Amino acid sequence: MTHLYMLKPFWSVRDRFWVTFDKEDARSLLKGERVYPCYFPTNRSLKALLINIGIAWKVLRREKPDLIISSGAAVAVPFFYLGKLLGGAKLIYIEVFDRIDKPTMSGKLVYPITDKFIVQWEELKKVYPKAVNLGSIF
Repeated sequence: MTHLYMLKPFWSVRDRFWVTFDKEDARSLLKGERVYPCYFPTNRSLKALLINIGIAWKVLRREKPDLIISSGAAVAVPFFYLGKLLGGAKLIYIEVFDRIDKPTMSGKLVYPITDKFIVQWEELKKVYPKAVNLGSIF
């Protein structure tokens, strides 16, 4: 959430919606925004994946986004695959800052279908050769 919020100059002038965990920090940060809660915890949970597939199906059919951006949460997986399948959405994935030379599970799962895969460390280009290193968002 912090990564994406720091990109506010990019998204603030665009029609948007958010899918995130229903937690106090997200509610506070995204007050006044269009927000859909997703299921958590997601860490390697088949139950969470199945629930979030259902949420992704409903949200994506309603919103019909042409671009989906994620900064590393497992919930990106169903949204990316269904976003591509349902409407051909462009996909941008930003690998999390604290992964310097090892991939995240979510990153590995969405890498094959992303239109732009962004890393914040040059070392990760060994793992994700097609990635773009934009350096730290922080």
